[in-house]
Amino acid sequence: MLTGRESLIRLIGHRRRFLPNRQSLLSTPAQSSLNLCNGDTTGGFAAEGSSQHENEVSENFKSGERVGKMSTSGSVACPVCGSSIRDEDYVINSHLNACLARGTKRKLTQQTLLQLNFCSASNDKTSYSDSDLKTNLEENAIHNLSNSAATEEKHNEQFESPLNFLSTESPISDENKSNIKFKADSSSSFNKDKMPKFKAVTSIDDIFGLTLDTFIVGRRFGDEAELNLGMMITLQRDPNNVKDPNAIKVLSAYSGTCKVLGFLPQGLAHYLSPLIDKYCLSFQGCVTSLPKHSLDVIPIQIKCEKRMLVIEKEDDELNIFNSLWENILIVIESSKNVPPCGAKYQQNFSLLTQEVLRSNSHLFSDDEIIFLESFASLSNDSQKLFVRLHTRKGPWFRMSNICYPEILDSQEAAKGLSATGYIHLFDSVKMLRKSGMEEVLNLLTVSELRAISSTLKKKSKNGTRKQDLVALLLYSYKDGLCPLLPKLVLDMTGPCICISSTAESLFWRVQRLFFLNGEQDLSAFLLVDLGRVKYPTYNCIISDRIFSNRSGLLAYEKAIEVAQIMDESLDESNSDLVLRCIEISDSLIFSSSAERSPSLTFKSVDTFSCFSASWVYSKVVLLGVSFLEHERRYHDAIILLKRLLNGFTCDGRRGYWTLRLSIDLEHIGLIEESLLIAENGLLDPWVRAGSRMALQRRVLRLGKPPRRWKVPSYSVSIKRKITEVHVQGRPLNCEIGTKSRFYGEDGNQCGVEQLALQYYGGEGGGWQGIHTESGIWLTLFGIIMWDVVFADIPNVFLTRFQTAPLDLETDNFYIARKNLIESHLEKVQEGMAEEILIKSWESNIGTACKGVNWERHSLSDLRAAAVCIGGNCMASILRNLAQDYRSWSSGMPDLLLWRFNGDYEGEAKLVEVKGPRDILSEQQRAWLLLLMDCGFNVEVCKVSPFRLSS
Repeated sequence: MLTGRESLIRLIGHRRRFLPNRQSLLSTPAQSSLNLCNGDTTGGFAAEGSSQHENEVSENFKSGERVGKMSTSGSVACPVCGSSIRDEDYVINSHLNACLARGTKRKLTQQTLLQLNFCSASNDKTSYSDSDLKTNLEENAIHNLSNSAATEEKHNEQFESPLNFLSTESPISDENKSNIKFKADSSSSFNKDKMPKFKAVTSIDDIFGLTLDTFIVGRRFGDEAELNLGMMITLQRDPNNVKDPNAIKVLSAYSGTCKVLGFLPQGLAHYLSPLIDKYCLSFQGCVTSLPKHSLDVIPIQIKCEKRMLVIEKEDDELNIFNSLWENILIVIESSKNVPPCGAKYQQNFSLLTQEVLRSNSHLFSDDEIIFLESFASLSNDSQKLFVRLHTRKGPWFRMSNICYPEILDSQEAAKGLSATGYIHLFDSVKMLRKSGMEEVLNLLTVSELRAISSTLKKKSKNGTRKQDLVALLLYSYKDGLCPLLPKLVLDMTGPCICISSTAESLFWRVQRLFFLNGEQDLSAFLLVDLGRVKYPTYNCIISDRIFSNRSGLLAYEKAIEVAQIMDESLDESNSDLVLRCIEISDSLIFSSSAERSPSLTFKSVDTFSCFSASWVYSKVVLLGVSFLEHERRYHDAIILLKRLLNGFTCDGRRGYWTLRLSIDLEHIGLIEESLLIAENGLLDPWVRAGSRMALQRRVLRLGKPPRRWKVPSYSVSIKRKITEVHVQGRPLNCEIGTKSRFYGEDGNQCGVEQLALQYYGGEGGGWQGIHTESGIWLTLFGIIMWDVVFADIPNVFLTRFQTAPLDLETDNFYIARKNLIESHLEKVQEGMAEEILIKSWESNIGTACKGVNWERHSLSDLRAAAVCIGGNCMASILRNLAQDYRSWSSGMPDLLLWRFNGDYEGEAKLVEVKGPRDILSEQQRAWLLLLMDCGFNVEVCKVSPFRLSS
């Protein structure tokens, strides 16, 4: 893979279905100093996702015609319950949703994402002591949104979205409305300032007779009972509920019957349950409205009727009571704006949209805001259908294949989406002729394509694969040889729908702003719901915006489009389009200053710099350099590298750029310039780690007399000998280009690292150890430095889905936490690493953190490593990672070995293992020399085949 390709793929994330700027990007001449490609490179690419195509689709959409009839349609193992289900998208999705509703194989102690409480004090206490309750209320003024689920919700089918507003260092102004500090589990779907002010009660008796409007949820877990308008109900605590110890059951109050109708929403029960338990309050009420469907939520009114225990009035008691009661009223008020209805995925989607509109409304036009807000006004079925379609591959779908059990009427749901511009309907030959023929043909199966080809008497000469059949029919249609094709296709598919480009583009932006990357999507909610991922505890302290204006965001989105086109072109081996993307990026990388946020400058280090258009273009250009070098076009690669170095003066990638520039100059015979570039690079403070080592070695190699007479001062250090150990083994394969395999001492096949471990465990000195490379070091760093990594630093935690601060791979990480890091490392240096490790492990095990692998490295191995490495060496490694995580997070030696010399003393050794044809990389050599300076015992173990005697 070309250097930079993997990084670009991560940056792009999930590819967009529509690229609105594609045609204009590829058709507009690039103002680049390079002339990499000749002629038109747009070819057939500009048509995809082009404005013309979208306009045609929009015209078809406006007709708003009928949706055809649906029909259900096959077998895989469910990842949740393991049962066999048909292998069709809608069947799998529906089954998964049902599994989640049952809570199958779900960790009962793992909260759902919207219930996650990212704060040090737990909000899930089953019992409340006076002191605990008081502390919990005073320290965590949590205002909960009660958003409860209906038919597709887990256990009590509800969710809550607590929002914690804490003190801020600077006031919120119109210019900076995001300057807030809140817990990372806050949904932020309402503004505290907009909440009504509630009058504090002066006595517990003041709440008697007050009416509260709420809902009954979790109907599927209740008894079958006939509902009547005005039906009397009563509340009963359910402390033994395994899903929620704060659960409150709603019972019918008719004489002679005591049926469970459902539960109160979890957010409300969280605060009401301690009132019932502590003050022995009794609540009754009635049903105020009947639901359309049996499992829908039921609107009710409740009020406190009496208190069964007399408690003396105390100030502390009254303060606790007031805090609980105020939160109850806030939850009730919030539920009026967001009623508890819909499936879990629907609520997650709505929450995502509301959060982005609340915090980033300045990045959307008025029309875009109206469009996004219109989602809430859609019917429940339309909302569910759109989210289902949005999470599928699409963007084209056959209505006959759309059927979800939670959607009562898919046809009406599609009509509602069509009327509001969320989807386009294609149910007539006229519509199909205008646009969408190729997309609809791809919806057909091979057998259906063969049937149409047979009817039209067309036979493919290239084979019977699907793409061949589609190409044949499309070619014949464009040549006017198959005028009946649209009718035949539509008769076969029935009505089809397509997500509109407007909806696709806007919700792509919403998702990108919510997660701040392209790799996460709504499945992140699902992973938390399943208990597969648990995110860490941290505070979000926001004082700066990533995108201060709309133009900066649009420029960033445009750059992401160029990156995606580049990636797609490499997949398709379209060299002309690859070169075109390089030219576009080169022309735009330094010409979009007006579109960038003022804080994003190349002359300074900025945590948000990776969200600028120029950062994205630099990645495309770097990948282009690798492509040009692969094509041996070194002159063009040199021009690009010089532009990168001149434009980005403060960037951790300068070391690699400088190294490649020196190498490429040598390729074209400019030895003196290559040497000069390497020498100047060593004066650059941003050239570090392996790149610095490589440049030093280049200077020593190229700078021999008569070019240079003076020997550099670092020559002694760079030429230090690293101890080598030679191990022989019986080879399994000797092919060049394949990973070397050997027979181990036990006769089983193994790699060179396992063979080396066997050697060191036996005749090599009785060492214990693991093959880990950088893994164990990053794990030790994450666990030991946990409190440092997730410390309260402004503008480094912006979402609830982060596993590391945004500045971890920048110099700002160490600068912003210098005092905290150094005080922490003092404890490590004093020998407290093991104690810190154990405490952090027990507190955070299983919580996602960048670099930490809980499953691969056991606590016993980590403890042994920490003890044997020693405080001084451990502190040195952790300090280097804290100062420059990006440079030092790769290239560590393959093996970490240890052995004990007593109960609490030991020694460690680091070994880089090389096979018969391997050599040390510059990054690996840099690590070994650094480790030697830190006091480590390091070796290079070279594995070679046995030499056969004659």
